[in-house]
Amino acid sequence: MKLSGTPVLRTEHLTLRRFTVDDAPAMFLGWASDFQVTKYLLWPTHQCVEESRNILKKWVREYARNDSLRWAIERDASLVGSIAVVEMDKPLDEVRLGFCVGRAWWNHGIATEAVLSVMSFLFDDVGANRVEASCDSRNLAARSVLEKSGMRLEGLLRSAHYDNFGRCDRCIYARLADN
Repeated sequence: MKLSGTPVLRTEHLTLRRFTVDDAPAMFLGWASDFQVTKYLLWPTHQCVEESRNILKKWVREYARNDSLRWAIERDASLVGSIAVVEMDKPLDEVRLGFCVGRAWWNHGIATEAVLSVMSFLFDDVGANRVEASCDSRNLAARSVLEKSGMRLEGLLRSAHYDNFGRCDRCIYARLADN
């Protein structure tokens, strides 16, 4: 894979850009402090803006690495969510995506548009062969986004995932470059 860091990506409705530490208040208020957003995620709901600021400091430092691929999702100049490559298997040219959109922007096609944009970048520019994502089997919204993005359900791993609800079943979705 040809890794050169996190570029700005633009779609019809979105701008995907690098986070800055100054995004902490918008991240905290927009999604990180909302249990309805984080209930199916692996990281706990943030209790204060300083938690969001600390994670953003880490992410901003990681941008120095060419294999750091993490975007802030903007719509109409508002920060509405995040999408990132959360795991990478370089010998297999495989990446795993994770994404999150604030509740105020649910059901507007934002997550699907962001996933499609990042997948296109990963296949066309990075040279990924496989893009994968997984989610709690009860997270019907995430499953819908992945299906609308052209990913196929490859399997259900029983009791193989852990999120803010505890142990759960994990759905594995993927799309190949030659799909």
